[in-house]
Amino acid sequence: MAKTAPKSKADAADEPFALRSLQDALETSPRYAASDAELLQFYETMLLIRRFEEKAGQLYGLGLIGGFCHLYIGQEAVAVGLQSALEEGKDSVITGYRDHGHMLAYGIDPKVIMAELTGRGAGISKGKGGSMHMFSTEHKFYGGHGIVGAQVPLGAGLAFAHKYREDGGVCMAYFGDGAANQGQVYEAFNMAALWALPIVFVVENNGYAMGTAVNRGSAETHFHRRGTAFRIPGISVNGMDVLEVRAAAEVALKHVRGGKGPVLMELVTYRYRGHSMSDPAKYRSREEVQEMRDKHDPIDAAKAELLKRGVTEERLKELEKTIRAAVGEAADFAENSPEPEMSELYTDILVERY
Repeated sequence: MAKTAPKSKADAADEPFALRSLQDALETSPRYAASDAELLQFYETMLLIRRFEEKAGQLYGLGLIGGFCHLYIGQEAVAVGLQSALEEGKDSVITGYRDHGHMLAYGIDPKVIMAELTGRGAGISKGKGGSMHMFSTEHKFYGGHGIVGAQVPLGAGLAFAHKYREDGGVCMAYFGDGAANQGQVYEAFNMAALWALPIVFVVENNGYAMGTAVNRGSAETHFHRRGTAFRIPGISVNGMDVLEVRAAAEVALKHVRGGKGPVLMELVTYRYRGHSMSDPAKYRSREEVQEMRDKHDPIDAAKAELLKRGVTEERLKELEKTIRAAVGEAADFAENSPEPEMSELYTDILVERY
């Protein structure tokens, strides 16, 4: 008779892995029960991101922003829904080069973000990071990274630091559907799972890796399944609904803070503009974009819910006016701020002390 291979110690201690465990938890309560005040705050922050990015696009067109500029228009519910669930001063965030929205969602002053975009000394990275490489250790925001997928292993490192210091923090590491095919992402998955690191991996699936549709560049287009080989549970989320995003964030963070290791979230979202300001986006039709705007816009959906709850149109108009004024002030501040001193060329190059 054939004998079965003896079980190793690791096999004996192994628990059944349920890929759908967190998805089932989300589907039990798929939308966050936000108070009127919370929903209004979500709406306000999403609207701030939208108006800020529109202004950034204008300044880019005027030549006041150089280099690359990747706008977050359409994806606002992702950053707002997720980061509203984080603990300020405790958790950390790292992302790719479409980073302005994440910083605004983290409550960072629009003035210093706009000043950074325009390369001014008053910018949050002293004008040396620009659109793609903003950074703020004060806010535990670690970039802004231009190398596709490079931020994911760095995020695992941040999570390792949280665990090593026993500070109770969680790292939220964002990357796009294109970066999801990078090898370093899976090396980070393996280490994070092996060491049960406190990290939430977030795939912002906006349908297009630069100009390539997801189904043309990815064999597995359900990105929340990509962690299965590493026993990382996944959650698929409607990234155009801020309340579903926040509900999913609660599920993921409960798992991670409980010491159970990483979670992989796929936020299905959509960007209305091209990959960057230099992208004419001819790989998709205007009708496709307009349909998303008309039927799935996260800000319009939040506004409709607020009106249903009794918030007046007048109040929302006043809020819009206030946000436009704040964005205008940020642009004026940036334009009137001086460029960095020449001596700044030689700072922040090496770590001078440990």
